[in-house]
Amino acid sequence: MTDWLPEEERLVSARMTDDDLEIDRTLRPKRLDEYLGQHRVKESLGVLIEAARGRDEALDHVLLSGPPGLGKTTLAGVIANELGVTMKTTSGPAIERPGDLAAILTNLEERDVLFIDEIHRLNRVVEEVLYPAMEDFCLDIVIGKGPAARSLRLDLPKFTLVGATTRTGLLTGPLRDRFGMAFRLDYYEPVDLQAIIRRSANILGVSIDDEGAAEISRRSRGTPRLANRLLKRVRDYAQVRHDGDITEDIAAEALAFFEVDHVGLDRMDLAILDTLVTKFSGKPVGLNTLAAAVSEDPETLEDVYEPYLLQLGFLMRTPKGRQATPRAYEHLGLRPPADDEGTPRTGLF
Repeated sequence: MTDWLPEEERLVSARMTDDDLEIDRTLRPKRLDEYLGQHRVKESLGVLIEAARGRDEALDHVLLSGPPGLGKTTLAGVIANELGVTMKTTSGPAIERPGDLAAILTNLEERDVLFIDEIHRLNRVVEEVLYPAMEDFCLDIVIGKGPAARSLRLDLPKFTLVGATTRTGLLTGPLRDRFGMAFRLDYYEPVDLQAIIRRSANILGVSIDDEGAAEISRRSRGTPRLANRLLKRVRDYAQVRHDGDITEDIAAEALAFFEVDHVGLDRMDLAILDTLVTKFSGKPVGLNTLAAAVSEDPETLEDVYEPYLLQLGFLMRTPKGRQATPRAYEHLGLRPPADDEGTPRTGLF
């Protein structure tokens, strides 16, 4: 049931119980005013949704991009709720044949929202069928084979396609151009994550002070999904080892227990940095070599771990491969390697 999910999502899904998944659903905001962060995106969507409602029309197609865990699926649900319509959900890899897409499209009602996650992984044949559906709200079906084949055009209700992707560069030009609006979700500021953590704690019935929320937000890698996940783990730790209330000290103690350091790096992040600076002596390392050294899939390494390390300035990509920066050495408590003249290299980035 989860084969279509990217690697990170499959790992998360495998670890989650049914109760965890139900809690995750309840933590998701339903309206724009409940959706915290991404202020510019919210403001733009608010205007467009209000205009579409005022004209009693379907909203133009929307493309949402950005790293995993920033709220693309949640925002698609918010759009449907604000429009007062139903949202049908699927994913790119799940639509294997044109007939699968045709079945989904013909079951839509007027102004419904169709959400396609990981839309960049759509089969190219299926994508061709999607073009007239997005542009002209019709479906071209070929009946029969050979000389007797004929084309039949079916009219579709006017709907809104919301596509989500973590890799915009893999979208084909014709598909990308058919979206009327494209929004990129960025990593969240700590103050927005604190607000999300306090809201989630209130829903979960957890007592947390501002300092405790701030401590969790600092280690959440700018990602709401991770912030909520860490909040639940800290809640469990506070319940078992303390009186259940979360303070700054308890949050720091709990996150240290779960091997999340003060900037949000976990065991794998630290293993990547340690491999670069010790096993390979700070020299550039190819992606496949690095993946083999830390026993991780190259695609997972590139999509899940590298973005945050790059954002922190701990890692850089060079023509020769991946290389740790002086900041990474400083974080690990080590001195950067010296150049040929014995001077520590500090200008790597």
